[in-house]
Amino acid sequence: MTRQHLIALIVACALFMELLDGSVIATALPQMARAFHENPVNLSIGMSAYLLTLAIFIPSSGWMADRFGAKTIFLSAIAIFTAASVLCGISNTLPEFTAARIVQGVGGAMMVPVGRLMILRSTDKSDLVNMMQFFVTPGLIAPILGPPVGGFITTFSSWRWIFFLNVPLGLLALVLVTTFMVNYRADARRSFDTPGFILSGAGLASLLFGLDQLGRPNIDPVLTAGLIGTGIVVSALAVLHLRRIAHPLLDLSLFRIPTFALPTLFAGTGFRIVIGATPLLWPLLFQVGFGMTAFASGSLVIACAGGDLCTKAFANRILRRWGFRNTLLVNGILVAFAILACASFSAATPIPFIAVVLCVVGVFRSVQFGAFNALTYVDVPPAQMSSASSLAATLQQMSFGLGVAFGAMALHLAAFLGGSRGRGFTVGDFRIAFVAAAVLALAAALAFARLSPDAGAEATGHAKKDAGRPALAG
Repeated sequence: MTRQHLIALIVACALFMELLDGSVIATALPQMARAFHENPVNLSIGMSAYLLTLAIFIPSSGWMADRFGAKTIFLSAIAIFTAASVLCGISNTLPEFTAARIVQGVGGAMMVPVGRLMILRSTDKSDLVNMMQFFVTPGLIAPILGPPVGGFITTFSSWRWIFFLNVPLGLLALVLVTTFMVNYRADARRSFDTPGFILSGAGLASLLFGLDQLGRPNIDPVLTAGLIGTGIVVSALAVLHLRRIAHPLLDLSLFRIPTFALPTLFAGTGFRIVIGATPLLWPLLFQVGFGMTAFASGSLVIACAGGDLCTKAFANRILRRWGFRNTLLVNGILVAFAILACASFSAATPIPFIAVVLCVVGVFRSVQFGAFNALTYVDVPPAQMSSASSLAATLQQMSFGLGVAFGAMALHLAAFLGGSRGRGFTVGDFRIAFVAAAVLALAAALAFARLSPDAGAEATGHAKKDAGRPALAG
């Protein structure tokens, strides 16, 4: 294993630890509520506090890495996240747990974008696709593995072990980062954009919290509309500010790079919304629609994670043969049809057939996710790489939040149109939601038709038939 592969693996493990921790908690809420003598609904504040902390601090991660060194910030992020995990595990009251989750969110906000920045800084463009496959896998499989792992831990042990298991992983990561990683730091220092930090943090936090409310069973329409409306207004003010100053916290000039803008702001957002919606729709369909237990449902969804892991052997070869545009276009269409196949599920559908379909979804979405995550950085100048990582991480966090909201809204709308609102969701409601997700995935895939056939050829090794063409065709 090369040094670059080892760095990518270390970052991937840190990311997996963070994302698994977040997805595991949902299944442990009832047991935690009994320990805290609280209503399980009240514990959602711990999850929301973590989400809001991410939204506030992710935009500043690039500046922190440039100022203090990527290795320094990454080590600090892992240490903070690990220490906060211990605090979560020993919490005995809801306020203690919420405070610990806020601290954990600070570490998590720095861990993902700075870890990715270290991969980008240490990787040649010719190996970028392979390295990004290492990085994106945890983001795909952790949300799927989280519920069954959480169910297993809470059934056979204590919820506290959800957090204590992070300790050996965090300590190992600290040793490996200290030993093998280089402390990349920007040569030129730029002042911290305090107004940008306040505006972007407030806007994103309000917007994400409002979207999070949409995914909850009992929605307060006034609160939700107020949060989303405030988030949109403040985020718009943040954009105006970021476009005016010389050294913004988030560099919006990166959107002038077509290979950055398309997979982050346009097509990539649509695809991430779909990826964020499916972990919500599948377990609900299997439990509410088919009457499966939570453990059986979670075990079935693992088939999708298996598909994600299967792509590592051939994803590079696909991109080398077909290039970014053809791969993202054709494979994206296959993702849409694979998700559409989920709309055919019923209580009578054989379990092996469902597992195969979920595995196929995992294969196609992993190829798509890895490809456009690599495409994002192929044309970004080295001097803007830290800003690109922060901006991409901010948009990704927003996209996944939109995914949960999209899935919940599709279900509620289907129930309203079908007349089942207030009586629980039917299998027909889930079919409509999967059709909506498939349509969005198809639209996201077709957007990649705008790419030049040779976009990102330096990273894939794809033969240049029309050298010199712009990154966007037409």
